[in-house]
Amino acid sequence: MSVMSLRLPDELAATLTLLAKATGRSKSFLAVDALREYLAREAWQIEEIQKALQEADAGDFASAEDVAAVTDKWLNHAG
Repeated sequence: MSVMSLRLPDELAATLTLLAKATGRSKSFLAVDALREYLAREAWQIEEIQKALQEADAGDFASAEDVAAVTDKWLNHAG
């Protein structure tokens, strides 16, 4: 396992300390958990953007009729 040192703003460090005490978890556990979730979300977003760019480069766009159908559906069911 790697060790990493980082500087935290005082407010963030205080919040982390309070949360660690409240949950009975270590600050390290909470920081790793938060970082794991953040990295997974960012990786997913980058992957989806790359897929969309590939589709756009291939000319795979919705037709005007497709867009109109979805717009009509939402306008008629918006309530």
